Amino acid sequence: MSRNYIRNLFLMDDNSKNQVAAAMLATMACEEEQEEAVRRNKTSRHRGSISGHAVIQRHRVQEVSNESSSLFRIQSAVEAYNPYFVQKRDAAGVVGLSSIQKITAVLRMLTYGVLADSVEDYIRIGESTAIESLKRFVKAIVAIFSDEYLRSPNNNDIARLLAIGESRGFPSMSGSVDCMHWKWKNCPIAWHGMYSGHIHEPTIILKVVTSYDLWIWHAFFGLPGSLNDINVLERSTIFNELAEGRAPSVNYSVNGHEYTMGYHLADGIYLSWSTFVKTIPCPQGNKKKPFAAAQESARKDVEREFGVLQARFAIVRGPARFWDQKVLKNIMTACIIMHNMIVEDERDASQIDFIYDAIDESSTTSISHEHTPELAQFMQTHYDIRNKNSLCQLESDLVEHLWQLHEGQ
Repeated sequence: MSRNYIRNLFLMDDNSKNQVAAAMLATMACEEEQEEAVRRNKTSRHRGSISGHAVIQRHRVQEVSNESSSLFRIQSAVEAYNPYFVQKRDAAGVVGLSSIQKITAVLRMLTYGVLADSVEDYIRIGESTAIESLKRFVKAIVAIFSDEYLRSPNNNDIARLLAIGESRGFPSMSGSVDCMHWKWKNCPIAWHGMYSGHIHEPTIILKVVTSYDLWIWHAFFGLPGSLNDINVLERSTIFNELAEGRAPSVNYSVNGHEYTMGYHLADGIYLSWSTFVKTIPCPQGNKKKPFAAAQESARKDVEREFGVLQARFAIVRGPARFWDQKVLKNIMTACIIMHNMIVEDERDASQIDFIYDAIDESSTTSISHEHTPELAQFMQTHYDIRNKNSLCQLESDLVEHLWQLHEGQ
């Protein structure tokens, strides 16, 4: 690549740069597909009618195009939010770093978990600039996209979640809940006792609620690792909207009994609330065994979620190297937001064919700005969430429901 080409690339406007970059990415994807196809043909016994013939998978070009559009969407939004990412000239007239360079360095640190000085040779960007770009980038992502990608489920989302839960044998199931620990390498020595728990190293806890498609609907991050799941639950805001009467209503029937609140699948440490359905330890009898197997299988969604999140963003798989808790929270939140972006791009709506006639046609759930419910109503909802009798009845109905489905198969 000649110097004149690079010089002209820097002098292009944003739209031209985006088109050139998208074309380059698509070309690189095609070349990689050709090389991979040639390699497979050389090692495979069945080489097709023409030896060495490369088969190009055209859908990969479309996938690269979608990923490029998401990247440029983030780039334009971050540039508009923070002038730090806008390419400028210094006092000597020398062109500075472009937003593509800074964002590329940041994404390499987030996705590969590499140190800031490791991008110096590849991106031609200094260590201090890479760290500053990372801090500003994750802060911008959180400020711009939180309302869209960390929102509460609207009516269409609830309809889809309930339909998927019904198909898996759990009517009105809204997802699975669990916690993950992120090691904090640079935790201050004075805080080691507060942030060290069963892992015997300083950690910070992330609590999420995720659905079958791995979309994270609720994320609560920042509590010290010495707490367990129950302590984190008491401090999280997972049921605030439900207790305040701002959550969309959910009405369903299981085994002839009516219910008005959804529930999450959880493991055995969680409290016996009507909003948590846990497995049956050591199930006895033919009816309880299918329920325990189905619950444990469906609850693995949140375990898959943690694995996919750490695989996509290696920075949260390795130890955290920053000292400021606000920076760590912005990094984790930004990774969750970009994870939801990927889930949205990869979601194939044609694979899910459910009927939403029972759900309100409104596409969004309006947030009430009126006064909160009366104290008596708030306390009643608070009691209903923690009602153990309702949980026992719900579990019995789900056992019967899954047994009927098991017999039908």
